[in-house]
Amino acid sequence: MRYRLVLVLTGVTLLGGCALNGDFGRVRSSLESDNMHAWVGREAVGSIGGKPSKFPLTDNERRLRDLAYALIQPPYDRNRWDSVFAEYGLEGPHGGAPFDRTAYWTHLDAAHRRSEASSYAQIVGDARNDAVRIEPFFAVAARVIDVDRRRAESLGYVASVSEAEAEDALGRNNENTAIVEWVCRSLQERTAGYRYALERLVISSPSSNAVEAERSLTLLTTRTDGHCTTEHAIVAKD
Repeated sequence: MRYRLVLVLTGVTLLGGCALNGDFGRVRSSLESDNMHAWVGREAVGSIGGKPSKFPLTDNERRLRDLAYALIQPPYDRNRWDSVFAEYGLEGPHGGAPFDRTAYWTHLDAAHRRSEASSYAQIVGDARNDAVRIEPFFAVAARVIDVDRRRAESLGYVASVSEAEAEDALGRNNENTAIVEWVCRSLQERTAGYRYALERLVISSPSSNAVEAERSLTLLTTRTDGHCTTEHAIVAKD
């Protein structure tokens, strides 16, 4: 399946030049599929030594993976012409990859070296985009985790559950939890990356725009802390 997908995307590239994405860097609708982000769950649980489930995804589980991708994708990789490869998991991000807090600054400096105003604006925009994505993701995560609790409880009451079915049921629960933990970890890491970049800018190119950037990072931190503990776990919301 993975090999066939590579061939399809490569063929589109050869036939259409670099036109893998549509307007504003979005993946072309013809290349989208309902389960294009299913790999997020497999990668999340696999990175901690777990086994992914063979069960089909529910609508909420599929939505969880779609929303998670936007929060684990490096912000500097957005709107690339070849971003469709990452959308399908053919290239980064990886759940167990080590965090480099200087990476965001490296890309920011390269892209906006001639304008500190653009650099500050990029930090503000990226931090706010992440902050806006947090609530929708955790709203879906709360529903998924609640259903997962019921699924685990129901295993003791459903007749003739095979060992394979039980493993897949609990495996899916672990998969969903691992996604939430990955998003929490990503949010905390990317906030650290934004902070590192802002500090470098303040040192190299002082500007009153730093105040707005600081406000954006505070908003992102507050919203992240509202859902994620230091152990990268979801905080239940009533």
